[in-house]
Amino acid sequence: MHSLYNRVAGQNVERLAALSDGIFAVAMTLLVLDLRVPAAEAVHSEHDLRRALVVLSPRLLIFLMSIMTNGIFWVGQQTQLNYFARADRNLAWIHIAFLGVVSLTPFTTSLLAEFIHYRTALLVYWSNILLLGLTLFWSWSYATRAHLLIDNLPPEIHPAVIRRIVIAQSLYAAGAALCFINTYYAIAAIVLVQINYAIAPKFCWGLFSRNRAAD
Repeated sequence: MHSLYNRVAGQNVERLAALSDGIFAVAMTLLVLDLRVPAAEAVHSEHDLRRALVVLSPRLLIFLMSIMTNGIFWVGQQTQLNYFARADRNLAWIHIAFLGVVSLTPFTTSLLAEFIHYRTALLVYWSNILLLGLTLFWSWSYATRAHLLIDNLPPEIHPAVIRRIVIAQSLYAAGAALCFINTYYAIAAIVLVQINYAIAPKFCWGLFSRNRAAD
């Protein structure tokens, strides 16, 4: 039997959202620390600078990809929080676990940027995305079972949330699998999935959604 403390702990959704905003802000700020200005002693001409920037471009690509990753999952979490009438201790800890995975993104980003040609680095990065999706799925499923959602939740919202997570994770997994051919193919596929979910077009993968407005 739950103690009184456990029954009343972690009920403030607003505080959960505030913690989320802080963690995402720090994680996204840390991403840029992996971008370093070319060493001045190695640059003696315009040509040297352009060449140094070309060498830096893979890191810049991974940085932009991770900014989109965090942005997409921030929107996903905020969407869920908007439909929570209240929280409880278990839901609070699920979201703390989610934020713990968010805090790993600077590490997995740096690993992939440093070892961009290695499948292991790409798979570690994809595992980070997978864990983000799984914890969001866990959050929504638990909130539904525990009756923590708002009373007037439109009936199409629940399947839309589930469908979006499942389809997105399936596409990410398909994209990551391309690393067994070439890691750049996998990165390109993941970026395309992210662009789709970031700009929410009415074509391409957006066709998977039966009710795009609800997504």
